[in-house]
Amino acid sequence: MVLGTARTGTRRRYALVLAVALGVALTSLAAVGLASGRLSGPGPLPGSSIVDDPPADPASDPGASVPGPAAPRTPPAEVCGSRTLDGPGRPPTGAIRITTDQNLMTAAENHPEGTTFWLTSGRHVLGPGEFTQVVPKDRQRFIGAPGAVLDGQRQNSYAFGGPAQHVRISHLTVQSFGTTIRDNSSEAVVNHDGGAGWVVQHTTIRWNAGAGLFLGSDSVTTGNCLEANGQYGFTTGSADGVLLRRNEITGNNTADWERLEDGCGCTGGGKFWETTRVRVVDNWVHHNRGAGLFVDTNNAGFRVEGNLVEDNTESGLIYETSYNAVVRGNTFARNALVSGPTDPGFPRSAIYISESGSDTRVGAPYGDRLLIEHNRFIDNWGGVVGWENADRFAGSPVNTSTGYSTLVNPRVATVEACADPDLIGTEPYVDDCRWKTQHLRVRANVFQFDPSHFEGGCRAEQGCGFNGLFANWGTTPDWSPYMEDVVMKAITFDQDNVWADNRYTGPWRFMVEDQGNVVGWEAWRGAPYHQDAGSTRD
Repeated sequence: MVLGTARTGTRRRYALVLAVALGVALTSLAAVGLASGRLSGPGPLPGSSIVDDPPADPASDPGASVPGPAAPRTPPAEVCGSRTLDGPGRPPTGAIRITTDQNLMTAAENHPEGTTFWLTSGRHVLGPGEFTQVVPKDRQRFIGAPGAVLDGQRQNSYAFGGPAQHVRISHLTVQSFGTTIRDNSSEAVVNHDGGAGWVVQHTTIRWNAGAGLFLGSDSVTTGNCLEANGQYGFTTGSADGVLLRRNEITGNNTADWERLEDGCGCTGGGKFWETTRVRVVDNWVHHNRGAGLFVDTNNAGFRVEGNLVEDNTESGLIYETSYNAVVRGNTFARNALVSGPTDPGFPRSAIYISESGSDTRVGAPYGDRLLIEHNRFIDNWGGVVGWENADRFAGSPVNTSTGYSTLVNPRVATVEACADPDLIGTEPYVDDCRWKTQHLRVRANVFQFDPSHFEGGCRAEQGCGFNGLFANWGTTPDWSPYMEDVVMKAITFDQDNVWADNRYTGPWRFMVEDQGNVVGWEAWRGAPYHQDAGSTRD
């Protein structure tokens, strides 16, 4: 993952410098948790089989501009510490009762598929051994009584693993897995092996190394507290059909992985990788170290709607080398205020679109337009930035998604073909080897910021207060057909990227065409750019 490059084409460092106060806050968060609240909307009864909104194929919505839900003004999911996390005080009918003196790992191994286990109140442990973990069978269910905790004691790396499908976990607290908080790089402690059809509800997953939860295919994750995990609250990989709804995702990346692996782009509230048909709806994503939501490399068919994304140290949403999305009716507030001042040459923003756009050939929903509409942006370091790195394409030595090619013509535009200097400048390779920021629509949004609200100021020379559509000057490799201003011209004039009908409050600036080319309101709207038709500015 790369947020930008200078004209030299050298990979720009992507390390976050955190304020001491933030570190103290995260430490406190891990120690005592968040203040209690109530989850908005009804959830399933304790121990019931009812699940909120199973995944549906969003192809029924072609991405037409519609009002959608109002962007939230208050948290849609105040879950951490709330009573919605409390499970049933008695075991459901037919459930196997597991006390703190019994071992859940052994019980799951000794009972058949479809068994329900009810864990009594108190702290449950699995015993010594780094790889000691619960390996469920298909359709097994794990339900916690009020106060039921599964504790890894910094002895076990993972809580639930194995290939089982349609496992259900509810009303548990899963904590302290990973032998140290800097363990489990890009691994999850719950559903470690990515089993399909897992349902995780009303569960607290906190203080674990790596990621708290893996979202597999056809998974439902609703009403959970994903809090203060070492790297991410959740992660995915090669999954299809994911629902992430009404969760609180907060305080993650306590290990500060960007310091451990400089420029890794591997931190935040949650990470999607090669995932399709995803709904991220009505979540509260806040105070994560890194991006709030990070969608990275060959994802497609995303609907991001009704979320409150605030106070993350990096962008609220990064959508990188991916395709086909609708981002509608969300509120983004005070994102990238930590990372923004560290990089005045590249404007950090609430939503960062990096080499991503819509393409009908991908086969996922929303292939006509990548829509960003009806959102509210409040006092972020920037608004929406659409970017394309001229030197990044499949087969390029500076492509940080190593070994990956695009999704638009996979049998022809392979990594090997795109790395062939004799082919890359010819059709179809010259078009199909690039991830493109194209068919982007940024419309009917409210952008507001007041520089007086920013401690230390928020000035244009700091990179603050920008929307943008630009690329860098192509420099490498020397056989690239995208040298000099080829990509700068394409992203600005030829790839159907349009801002329109937005409302701006505050001294907004715009970076357009060339990284570093700053223009004002009139120039952005006038020739040759012709952006923000129908928009207003206070």
